Amino acid sequence: MLPRRVDAVVVGSGPNGLVSAAALADAGWDVLVLEASDTLGGAVRSTESDGWVSDRFSSNYPLGVASPVLRALELENYGLRWSHAPLPLSHLLDPETSATIHPDPNDTAASISAEYPADGDAWLELYSAYVKIREPLLQALLTSWPPVVPGVRLARRLGSAGELVRFARFMAMPMHRMGQELFEGPAGRALLAGNAFHADASLTGSVSGTMGWLLAMLAQDVGFPVAEGGSSSLSGALVRRAERAGALFVTGTPVTGIEVSGGKVTGVRAASGERVSVSRAVIADVSAESMYGELLPSATVPSGLRRDLDRFEWDYPTVKLNFRLSGPIPWQAKDAHTAGVVHLGGTADELVHTSADLDTGRLPSAPFLLIGQTSKSDSSRSPEGSEAVWAYSHLPRGVADDAAAEKLGDRMERLIERFAPGYSALVVDRDLQKPSDFTRGNSALGLGALGGGTSQLHQQLIFRPTVGLGSPRTYVSGLYLGSSAIHPGPGVHGACGHLAARTALRDASLVGPLTRVLPTTALRRLQR
Repeated sequence: MLPRRVDAVVVGSGPNGLVSAAALADAGWDVLVLEASDTLGGAVRSTESDGWVSDRFSSNYPLGVASPVLRALELENYGLRWSHAPLPLSHLLDPETSATIHPDPNDTAASISAEYPADGDAWLELYSAYVKIREPLLQALLTSWPPVVPGVRLARRLGSAGELVRFARFMAMPMHRMGQELFEGPAGRALLAGNAFHADASLTGSVSGTMGWLLAMLAQDVGFPVAEGGSSSLSGALVRRAERAGALFVTGTPVTGIEVSGGKVTGVRAASGERVSVSRAVIADVSAESMYGELLPSATVPSGLRRDLDRFEWDYPTVKLNFRLSGPIPWQAKDAHTAGVVHLGGTADELVHTSADLDTGRLPSAPFLLIGQTSKSDSSRSPEGSEAVWAYSHLPRGVADDAAAEKLGDRMERLIERFAPGYSALVVDRDLQKPSDFTRGNSALGLGALGGGTSQLHQQLIFRPTVGLGSPRTYVSGLYLGSSAIHPGPGVHGACGHLAARTALRDASLVGPLTRVLPTTALRRLQR
């Protein structure tokens, strides 16, 4: 039986929902987390069978290690252990040639400068510049909106007004142009392009360079670690952290409605028919479409918001292959043998063509593959001598049918075989996750999209998930969207949940009327 009344309900137990629950409970609120699935964790979950561990959704967590939000929770005190492969990342330019990020930036520089010596120095300069601004940058991206205080610290760290303007230009650049300006040869450019492909921004579109640059710098800084024992270990640590603060978790309880009266949230309804009243807030760690299109009374949703949601754009549908292998993949490129993550997709120019295929509805003949060799990072993932490996790629935007997923899966396997002859003979078991499987496993992953909506500029900042103020607030007082559908978007960093909880706490404080009324009124006007 659910409690009849609480201070706050968090709908969904993905990492953002778990961060929200911990923050609200830390403040002394009575917090109830309702999860539709029988398992907590959202898209941070793993399964174990006969000594094999499989991450079912996300797997490598550079943002998780670097995030000021997750670092502040001290999850290592709740059982979390990060595990690293000898090499964070190797990008295969062709079957025998790779560009590799090593733990030591000097070794990375050597990897990309064999034919273009200046590129090694360029990498070291790029990384040194990142280290200089790392903390204020991550604070600005992940801890506040608008990022006034960390933004001022970042500007001070950059120095002159001229450097600030140059940095703004750098952050706005397309990946392809950024690579051309930074590096003479293909290796450095490919590292940026492959990391940019973790998101869904066109590689010739604005801000795609930022995505590639940030992930490449994080790979150099903290690596591409996994959670020891499986991604559920990360979720488990978050759950224990929130429970220690006093949050209550109930699984197998879908929320079917959010109740509103007089423009204010009043409670939630569960599929069981039970109702829970809330005195302060509801934070929804669900997709924007789910909250506005399913959970809220349709009569309360402003017509302008409904029109905007009709134009809401998901990120690329995902196809993922999970393998049990009897031995390591026999890569021809040496560095790939010890890398936790392998990029398979060629040069930056070739990846631009792949990106264009995805944006124009064509299934790439040579798709980009992001491959996680999880046993390299964590030997507990598979029996001794064997390998647990996953590979994911993308379908074109708007194409998410099972037949296309099967076709792409076959192309992915053929591509691995081309770069690692003999790989097919090692396959003990192959499990294909199609977009429909992702959506069944987590309803927030619409059309099999893992990012909560496109990361392109037109759906970021104040445009995420629709035209608004860029905050977790909604037009309903006390209701907050706390998923990757809001700024700063995709990634296991906890920032979306942190911002939602922080905003709810501020709105419920003595200064609440000042912080809440004007933004809520502005949203109602913008979206009517």
